[in-house]
Amino acid sequence: MREDRDDDLRQEVLAMLVITRREGEEVVIGDPSSPLGVVRVAVIKGDRVRLAFEFPREVDVHRREIADQIMADEETPSVAGQIRPASEA
Repeated sequence: MREDRDDDLRQEVLAMLVITRREGEEVVIGDPSSPLGVVRVAVIKGDRVRLAFEFPREVDVHRREIADQIMADEETPSVAGQIRPASEA
């Protein structure tokens, strides 16, 4: 039963919500009465936008390029030992 719910949640994650916010405005993540976190548009200068994230420390927040690197590192198999030439064995 829980696996079905987890599958439903994964499918919901595939949708992307696109909203417009002005400088100083916020987006509440999760239940508004007890939010998981808040994203605030801190500063807009030209084509640059500075966002502020207010989340508990146990919630990881990464830029996309960092998240991709973390995922790539996790997929790379670790080496159990060192490979030496046969002459050193």
